[in-house]
Amino acid sequence: MKNIDFTRVLAVVRKELLDYRRKRSIVVSMLIFPIVFLVEPVVTIFVAPPSGSSASLDKTVILPLLYMLLIAVVTPSTLAAYSVVGERDQGTLEPLLTTPLRQEEFVLGKAAAVMIPSVGLAYAVYALFLLCVELFAHSDVANAVFHDGPTLLTLFLFAPLVAGWAVVVGMAVSVRASEVRVAQQLGMLASFPVIGVIILLISGVIHPTFAAAIEFAIGLLVVDVLALRLVSRLFDRERLVTGAKASRHS
Repeated sequence: MKNIDFTRVLAVVRKELLDYRRKRSIVVSMLIFPIVFLVEPVVTIFVAPPSGSSASLDKTVILPLLYMLLIAVVTPSTLAAYSVVGERDQGTLEPLLTTPLRQEEFVLGKAAAVMIPSVGLAYAVYALFLLCVELFAHSDVANAVFHDGPTLLTLFLFAPLVAGWAVVVGMAVSVRASEVRVAQQLGMLASFPVIGVIILLISGVIHPTFAAAIEFAIGLLVVDVLALRLVSRLFDRERLVTGAKASRHS
């Protein structure tokens, strides 16, 4: 990642964010999934019986919190899968690739443009959920939520990391795919390992603790960085423009 001109990276980010504003379908899809994943936790919190034991109450109200981690996986995977192949289909990729933009700058800018709105939206949903708990949930239920530090740490720490995995995997598929729909489907399938970990957390197979949250976070960060470097190596200007693999000369 040395010799990266972050001015160029920011230019790519601004361009992508402006494109999102002009495409209502992207904005609508980004809002639908978080709303869907927010409904179940909110309903669970409101119907949770406050008279139960502490252990059963914790299990009832904490698991829906972890369910919201899926927001940080589903939202960016769709955007990332569209990021390269979609722009190529529209005919706007070739002018971008004829600039002095380095491949690392291109990939980093594209990834950041997906990460910023996805993670920001995930945190906004988390904050909205916690606000609903504070204002409307029974005091016993609210205490069970706000006193579970490991789960809250897992929720806020994992959001950008699982989103990062979804972004790099989606971009890897987008760089190689020839159709937008195929790229989005493959990007979603490639996110299943992270979804599997979230399911293990939701089902209680993996119990959130401060140590486990930090260890998993470090592991995910390493994987995200390595995956981002791999995506940069997959970048091939000639193939992206012409659809054919560039010839390599010894």
